[in-house]
Amino acid sequence: MSTPSAPQERYASFEAFYPYYIHEHSNRTCRRIHVVGTGLVILAFGAFVATQNPWWLLAMPLIGYGFAWVGHFFFEKNRPATFKYPLWSLMGDFRLFFETVSGKRRF
Repeated sequence: MSTPSAPQERYASFEAFYPYYIHEHSNRTCRRIHVVGTGLVILAFGAFVATQNPWWLLAMPLIGYGFAWVGHFFFEKNRPATFKYPLWSLMGDFRLFFETVSGKRRF
């Protein structure tokens, strides 16, 4: 099986991008940190809905990117895909989270 690498041209779809996203999260600790960070982002959104305090909205990207970037810079030792693919990377974070909590992907 070949390892997906960054293409010379941009990915045409999220489905084409996702194997590359998963490859960039091959370190188990990095994946775990992403799952925890995404879970906390979801909780922060719930706190915003419950309290209507806009500070929770500001906390969401700090929590999400903070956890993800620690995972990449200290454990995965690569550059986060969000710099080149911000929307697809965010979608990948949530897909990884839901695959993990549903048991489809190992934690």
